[in-house]
Amino acid sequence: MESFDYVIVGAGTAGCVLANRLSEDGKATVLLLEAGGSDRSIWIQLPIGYGRTYFDKRINWMYDTEPIDGLGGRNSYWPRGKVIGGSGSINAMVYVRGQPRDFNDWKALGNDGWGWDDVLPYFRKSESYQHGACETHGGDGPMHVTDISLGAHPLCERFIETAQALGFARNPDLNAPPHEGVGVYPINTHRGRRASSANAFLRPALRRRNLVLRTGAHATRILFEGRRAVGIRYRRGGREIEVRTRREVILAGGAINSPQLLQLSGIGDPALLTPLGIEVVESLPAVGANLQDHLAVSYFYKSRLPTLNDELRPLLGKLRAGLRYAWDRGGPLSMSVNQGGGFVRSRDDERHVNLQLYFSPVSYTQTPLSARKLLNPDPFSAFLLSFNACRPTSRGNIRIGSADAFSPPLIQPNYLSTEQDVAEALVGCRLIRRLARTEPLADIITEEIVPGSAVGDSDDALLEDFRARADTVYHPTSSCAMGPDPRTSVVDARLRVHGIEGLRVIDASIFPTITSGNTNAPTVMVAEKGAAMIIEDARAG
Repeated sequence: MESFDYVIVGAGTAGCVLANRLSEDGKATVLLLEAGGSDRSIWIQLPIGYGRTYFDKRINWMYDTEPIDGLGGRNSYWPRGKVIGGSGSINAMVYVRGQPRDFNDWKALGNDGWGWDDVLPYFRKSESYQHGACETHGGDGPMHVTDISLGAHPLCERFIETAQALGFARNPDLNAPPHEGVGVYPINTHRGRRASSANAFLRPALRRRNLVLRTGAHATRILFEGRRAVGIRYRRGGREIEVRTRREVILAGGAINSPQLLQLSGIGDPALLTPLGIEVVESLPAVGANLQDHLAVSYFYKSRLPTLNDELRPLLGKLRAGLRYAWDRGGPLSMSVNQGGGFVRSRDDERHVNLQLYFSPVSYTQTPLSARKLLNPDPFSAFLLSFNACRPTSRGNIRIGSADAFSPPLIQPNYLSTEQDVAEALVGCRLIRRLARTEPLADIITEEIVPGSAVGDSDDALLEDFRARADTVYHPTSSCAMGPDPRTSVVDARLRVHGIEGLRVIDASIFPTITSGNTNAPTVMVAEKGAAMIIEDARAG
């Protein structure tokens, strides 16, 4: 049987970082297992191509949730990356760290070493910021962060000026103090290509002889000797294979697959596992609990001025964009459609930022979601405004429904299950319409297409529409939450699974609470810090 010092399950955002850092000394042997395959598709590497990956079962787990009461009994479609790079290979590439308060709250929950001042060095370590190193940014890390403000669509400036008219500050760097206001989102690209953790961290590390990557390797169970994790069983090419670890097993499957594998392996709530015939190795009721996600809704507006629709819908426009990209890797194909936005307080007396805004100079109101392509927008000039609550208080769960590792888990987000989340949904809807009715955006809007004038401004009308149309922003976290109490958390502050030796979880599932913004950047930070702790512990041991 093969053995390695470290076995990492999942070559996603966190797994690629871990594989690089743990093999960096050239001595420790590392096996990285990935259920999916190659990320070399043009639709992954081309920044605007990610819309074509959302319903591609070759690179996407294509999960559906259970019916959600808060959304009127609707299911929610949850695309997750089943590919090298994971969900960081199919996301919109927005680089947002979150608010300092997010991480200070993690520390206040009993997680020493996870406050803002503690995690900032790991954000900087991973980052190669376009404008170079400074107190806030890193300049020579593996992951490139590009400022697209000079190339963003001109309508982004109208959005920013409109937000300023409502009292929100312009912020040219949403990842620097004061960490709020409106501006243009930076993105993870480099020379016109996606700068996923696969491209930034994994691909350079694969030159090392002490790192092995195996794709098409679906982990089915963690192997134990007593209360110590000693390996992984996985299926590849129709064969069941077991591999041993001399030091640690590290789960980096993300907020859905990491709790799923723990439960399949006998770590979780006995009330769930025992009826499924799974022997309980460690009773940890919090495995799969505490699930959090951002829930957003979009409002669509026809515009008097041209939008990206006018550039990307016509065949001639597609050709021009393609030629521009071929010439200098620039133009609309080199960036995300999520361009403008920011972090604001919905009321003057709000103590903290509580809403994230998005402005996209493009619209897709005439295409079914299942067929939506970012290169085929509406045949008229239009844009969208969107928002989500930064720190929702609703809590969902991930549960296996059988002992079959190839059966998708049951996902229940429990959106809008608290009064606070309902209240923030209403205040956010009203803010979007205030933006649309304020100059200079109001000057160019000819019509609210969706939801339209048939939906009034009353609480009942806005909430009914929100329940009917709101959906995930693809930011699931916290299903293996970090904390000091095994009754309410899964890993400790060093990301070790409570009660089990030689097993850690290092991915977005360990967030105690969801961060205020897109979750890819903080996941990279968690992996950087987690790898540093593993190396430190190995040297001390």
